[in-house]
Amino acid sequence: MMRNLQTGRYEFPIAPQFTNWIEEQQAWRNSAALMDQSFHMTDLYVRGPDTIRLLSDLAVNSFAKFGKNKAKQIVCVNENGYVIGDAICFGLEEDEVNVVGRPVLPNWIQYHAETGDYDVTIERDQRSLDNPDKPRMTYRFEVQGPQALAILNSVNEGGPLTTRFFNMGEITIAGCTARTLSHGMGGAEGLEIFGPFEDGSRVKAALLKAGEAYGLRQVGARAYSSAAAESGWVPSPLPAIYDGAAMRPYREWLDEESFEGVSTIGGSLDTDEVSDYYLTPWDLDYGRVIKFDHAFLGREALERMKDGPHRRKVTLIWNREDILGAFGGMMDDGELPAKYMEMPAAHYATHPYDRVLSDDRDVGVSISPVFSSNERAWISLAILDPDVAQAGAEVTVVWGEPNGGNDKPNVEPHRQVKVRATIHDWPIHEASRSHYRQQV
Repeated sequence: MMRNLQTGRYEFPIAPQFTNWIEEQQAWRNSAALMDQSFHMTDLYVRGPDTIRLLSDLAVNSFAKFGKNKAKQIVCVNENGYVIGDAICFGLEEDEVNVVGRPVLPNWIQYHAETGDYDVTIERDQRSLDNPDKPRMTYRFEVQGPQALAILNSVNEGGPLTTRFFNMGEITIAGCTARTLSHGMGGAEGLEIFGPFEDGSRVKAALLKAGEAYGLRQVGARAYSSAAAESGWVPSPLPAIYDGAAMRPYREWLDEESFEGVSTIGGSLDTDEVSDYYLTPWDLDYGRVIKFDHAFLGREALERMKDGPHRRKVTLIWNREDILGAFGGMMDDGELPAKYMEMPAAHYATHPYDRVLSDDRDVGVSISPVFSSNERAWISLAILDPDVAQAGAEVTVVWGEPNGGNDKPNVEPHRQVKVRATIHDWPIHEASRSHYRQQV
């Protein structure tokens, strides 16, 4: 069902490009980029005395020292230790948080808040795709790149900016006070800024005006969809909810039109077992955030897994000649062409999973293939067996779906091709690897 659903890729409901996607991509590496995140994510507000207990019961990472003006990535797994999803959790007050991301974790947390013994209240601010006629509660902008902090300091009418990685602070722009998080989608320094939605237009106008002197560019949906691959974040793990008796109550709680109910699987990995698409925290490099200092759903399973072996997350740099061959095949007569690789992000399903081979042996999956104008290369993120996940080694990605495709309307008849790829560390940009998380 999920291979043939009529929905396609994850949508970002903003303009495809404001200038051109190539220079918008390059802005977060060379000057500064403004990303409008106000519309494509779901916000779940949780308030009440049991807020932290609820999060702690569900998260693999610790919330023992969490509170107001703190933020962290929250990662949740099912009882068997497979990833449900991840999101960013903002501490708004000591007993109030905002969980922001794709709808998966807001759904999971809301379910447990409503069905468990927790003294909390829930307020949900749906992403615009799910409720297009209702204005959002909060605007959310990201300004990042080498010139980001110069721009932000130039418009700031308040106190010193908080720029330590994943710390929250405040900024005042055009008379509007907003909260900030030191965090960057493209792996570059800068701040995420959020405040009441009605302030958003004034704040954006001030940022754009100040940014003119620094080469600031607005980033459209096309460039934005490629940012995750450069930063090394896997945005689309299939939530581990689709099988097992323990998950049945949750599946029945979800609406048939929920994100999980209409998401699609795409790519060359084609298996009858939905669990073959599930990932562990270690697959996504979240093993480092697991804390066995508290009881949480899935802890026992992760304790059994922790000694490994574990697959590794890497970047793949796709072979230039093989890519040119795939594009050139679109102009050949006779056999079917290779699957079209839309630029800059060749995503055509909500959850893209392509097979990765080494000596014709399946050794993992490739996710989120994109063209990076910053690297002048096609790249993807991959999760590979530890014996092959070595920088500089060569593997092969199987691009395209078996049997000429499927019934998704955005999948044209095509043939599979094999694309060689070289393993590289993540994030692919050396400065991002060495400096991004050390931002002070």
